[in-house]
Amino acid sequence: MDWARFPGGVAHTLSRMRGVWHEHVEVFAPDGRPLVEDTHSGSPGPAPYERLVYLDFDGQNYVQTNVSCGGRPLEVRTFRGLIRDGVLVFDRLGPDAPEHVGISGGPGVLVFCAREVDAAWQRYNEPDVIVLRGGGRRTRTTVLWRDGVVRRVLQAEGVQVSPRADRRASFDPRGAEGDVHDRPLPTRVFTEKSER
Repeated sequence: MDWARFPGGVAHTLSRMRGVWHEHVEVFAPDGRPLVEDTHSGSPGPAPYERLVYLDFDGQNYVQTNVSCGGRPLEVRTFRGLIRDGVLVFDRLGPDAPEHVGISGGPGVLVFCAREVDAAWQRYNEPDVIVLRGGGRRTRTTVLWRDGVVRRVLQAEGVQVSPRADRRASFDPRGAEGDVHDRPLPTRVFTEKSER
């Protein structure tokens, strides 16, 4: 089946999201208070902050690179995945990492989450809901659990700055020249010892 032509499917939505996105990211305590420091994240740091998201997708292979571009020191994180049976299956985020998948929430909605909930998710669990709003806009909301306890909510408002992700944005802090994507590295939360 050509999953990229299936309306509302994961591959179809990823095809619509291809390109470069500029996100404004805020984080909140569970009671709604804005946080000025995101201490429990896989990429901790000050908040709010700005981020570039480069998203490549050829109908089968997925590559995403996040680059902090304001409000935080430079950090670059690359993730890869592959469509299998209509679902995006991410490369493992570390040696003890559970399986992350991207599933459909209907047309224009993706959910990045656990395929199965097991003991590994006690350490770190951060489901991510991405909604395409039309007009080159999207929202992304995540809820973060660390060591089995809900810690914070993240809200990102994104604007598409390019429909292609083959060149760096002019305001990329790495400079305009060079590869867009970096080499994927293990996520800290799946290589460090648990807080318990």
